[in-house]
Amino acid sequence: MYKDYIKEIEERKVQGLHPKPIDGAELLSEIIGQIKDAGNEYREDSLKFFIYNTLPGTTPAAGVKAKFLKEIILGESVVAEITPAFAFELLSHMKGGPSIAVLLDLALGNDIDIARQAAAVLKTQVFLYDADTDRLKEAFKNENEIAKDILESYAKAEFFTKLPEVPEEIEVVTFIAGEGDISTDLLSPGNQAHSRSDRELHGKCMITPKAQEEIRTLQAQHPGKSVMLVAEKGTMGVGSSRMSGVNNVALWTGKQASPYVPFVNIAPIVGGTNGISPIFLTTVDVTGGIGIDLKNWVKKTDAEGNLVRDENGDPVLEEVYSVATGTVLTINTKTKKLYNGEQELIDISRALTPQKKEFIRAGGSYAIVFGKKIQTVAAKILGIEPTPVFAPSKEISNEGQGLTAVEKIFNRNAVGITPGKILHAGSDVRVEVNIVGSQDTTGLMTAQELEAMAATVISPIVDGAYQSGCHTASVWDKKAQANIPKLMKFMNDFGLITARDPKGEYHSMTDVIHKVLNDITVDEWAIIIGGDSHTRMSKGVAFGADSGTVALALATGEASMPIPESVKVTFKGEMKEHMDFRDVVHATQAQMLQQFGGENVFQGRIIEVHIGTLPADQAFTFTDWTAEMKAKASINISEDDTLIESLEIAKGRIQIMIDKGMDNSKQVLQGLINKADKRIAEIKSGEKPALTPDANAKYYAEVVIDLDAIVEPMIADPDVHNKDVSKRYTHDTIRALSHYGGDKKVDLGFVGSCMVHKGDLKIVSQMLKNLEAQQGKVEFHAPLVVAAPTYNIIDELKEEGDWDLLQKYSGFEFNDLLPKSTARTEYENMMYLERPGCNLCMGNQEKAAKGDTVMATSTRLFQGRVVEDAERKKGESLLASTPVVVLSAILGRIPSIDEYKAAVEGINLTKFVPSVKELTA
Repeated sequence: MYKDYIKEIEERKVQGLHPKPIDGAELLSEIIGQIKDAGNEYREDSLKFFIYNTLPGTTPAAGVKAKFLKEIILGESVVAEITPAFAFELLSHMKGGPSIAVLLDLALGNDIDIARQAAAVLKTQVFLYDADTDRLKEAFKNENEIAKDILESYAKAEFFTKLPEVPEEIEVVTFIAGEGDISTDLLSPGNQAHSRSDRELHGKCMITPKAQEEIRTLQAQHPGKSVMLVAEKGTMGVGSSRMSGVNNVALWTGKQASPYVPFVNIAPIVGGTNGISPIFLTTVDVTGGIGIDLKNWVKKTDAEGNLVRDENGDPVLEEVYSVATGTVLTINTKTKKLYNGEQELIDISRALTPQKKEFIRAGGSYAIVFGKKIQTVAAKILGIEPTPVFAPSKEISNEGQGLTAVEKIFNRNAVGITPGKILHAGSDVRVEVNIVGSQDTTGLMTAQELEAMAATVISPIVDGAYQSGCHTASVWDKKAQANIPKLMKFMNDFGLITARDPKGEYHSMTDVIHKVLNDITVDEWAIIIGGDSHTRMSKGVAFGADSGTVALALATGEASMPIPESVKVTFKGEMKEHMDFRDVVHATQAQMLQQFGGENVFQGRIIEVHIGTLPADQAFTFTDWTAEMKAKASINISEDDTLIESLEIAKGRIQIMIDKGMDNSKQVLQGLINKADKRIAEIKSGEKPALTPDANAKYYAEVVIDLDAIVEPMIADPDVHNKDVSKRYTHDTIRALSHYGGDKKVDLGFVGSCMVHKGDLKIVSQMLKNLEAQQGKVEFHAPLVVAAPTYNIIDELKEEGDWDLLQKYSGFEFNDLLPKSTARTEYENMMYLERPGCNLCMGNQEKAAKGDTVMATSTRLFQGRVVEDAERKKGESLLASTPVVVLSAILGRIPSIDEYKAAVEGINLTKFVPSVKELTA
């Protein structure tokens, strides 16, 4: 095994890479054998691998490493280069799991000198679980003085108070990573998802090699300063909630977390003219970094205070201060201001709240979360109150003010708050999490995070958790074959319901994770955390999160965040017969921007949408899109009968999962059905009606969408040729169908991703039937790729006859027995029925041809995601409703409004009727 490892190292050298960190027990055991053999030719390198290149936590290698260090401390093995004192230091950097077990063995052992040394190390550790604290509790009961000493230290939180203070001044040098919104695809491209768990290799894909070189040059020119990545005239980190994006930024601009753990860096500093995307900012907190809202460009006003607009009607921006690449700035953590020399630029208090400063001091938010927990447990064992050390939770309670829906949910799920206190937006809260989702291209990183925080089993307070296989569904290539079975086994063992059965006893599901989470959420009061920005359920409140926050939710059943402000969205008027609900979703974005002078009031807030009559399946189209609206999350307010209908659909789909054999020994899925039955009974009896906000709740803003104003299909356009590059790829350019004049060429159509539901697939079949009746035949002038979100939708379509129609018109149909082993690079002008999953939307396997114009139901129009640029032509992904996409593929161009109306005549599009009831309590 060692020789194979050396061979791999030589292969990595060619790519400019260091040796891959060791996580396997067998390889490390071989290395230890070579260390013990004084004359071994590989001994010197083996020592380096053991000390500097072994992953910590609960990896199999960490267990072997901890055991050997214990032997050295006890004198059972002698290694000249690793003294007992150095062995203790190495244990202190191993985070938890086997290292804690070894330290407890030593601290509670008979050798008092060794016990004291072990206790000194334990006092710095926070990743302890019940089994660890139970050992301390038992020893304390038996009057063990060392155990008492350790517990007293924990109760005082000395693991935190003895850390160095945050420096008063942090000098940074700026690097403009891009103009306009910077998506996490730029920092961690979706097409490189397979390498995310290999941090050094994945780091090579951040931005461009040229940008990486420029960052290194800045670091050489400014030693001792941190490079701050900046989104000029935009928001940093929009789109996917990628830990890998922050990991890459930290790898290039942060500092090493431990000298004994390779490629795990912390403390990245990022800035954006319009701040940092909420989901990205959470990930920055995980790594103890700083995210700054720079506000260095503002809307220009005239002498009367009116906005100055350009020829397109967009506000003109003017620069308040420069952050051009190479600008040296100072972050003062005491005054909480940003300076250029002596000049004060802006207040940055929101980036340096007491809680965030704790994250910075501790090297990340996990250490604080676990630290608070261990302090509470220790104080309880000792029968004392914990010493007040941490910044108190921010509790905002406004007398006489009602609660929004999110405030109600957070109040119900909050832990550790003042008893009886009602909290409003702005409060900082720990909450219990009900449902957790892990997706497959971030799952390996989540597994790494779970190992790093020494977690071995899912928290018992989580109602249900699911590991998907949808992001790697399109192509069962060598990368997927190597990664996915390993991931599924880890997660299945951990306690999640998994899409793929490690034992091979049920058919592998590649269902889109958001759809599954939407089905297994059976209480609209639930809090959901998922490893993807589109974790936005139409029941409960769901937050897209990085892989680390998902790991934390799985391990602890908790998450920490401020209660967000809400924006209330209601509807008036009536949908036109030829419109689809997707058009309402796009119009919501457009009308909101129009109503608020171009200000995106949704950004960073909860969209509380009073959907009323639309069941969860269809309403998901709205909540899903709220990620593109840059909202923190979305909550659907439903009528009682609609919610019951949605819960019945969810029950049926959970039962299908049970029938397939997907439930585990704890009968998690059956438990969810039982919870749904209980919730339905509560609604029907009137004991607990569907969740609604209070009539006197306070909102940041209220938006009323006029359905009468939506007269033609609405398309989200990446606007790739806008002179102002900050206006490209923003999701804010929403155009009516007639804008294109019926002659814009379309190279490929895509119906799929999480934005479509069963009704969309029925629309495809009905349109094809309709067009054949009108024209005598259906001829595709561009390829049409169709990917259902879930297998159960396909099963239902088969029962209802629609799948037969789709098969009739298709030139390709997926075969699970013979899945594709290579990604498709060329398309014919026909319809492809692809396997359920993300497909083109993910951009990591299937792609459109470079430079194509794609019309898609997807959510992603970022540069390079669905389609990359060609040398002579920019690729563009326009987003529209299913009927527009289908007709565009058949015509090979965007249709005129008359062509569109004729094609959808008599077809049952996704309709929406605003509720006539006042949905408030």
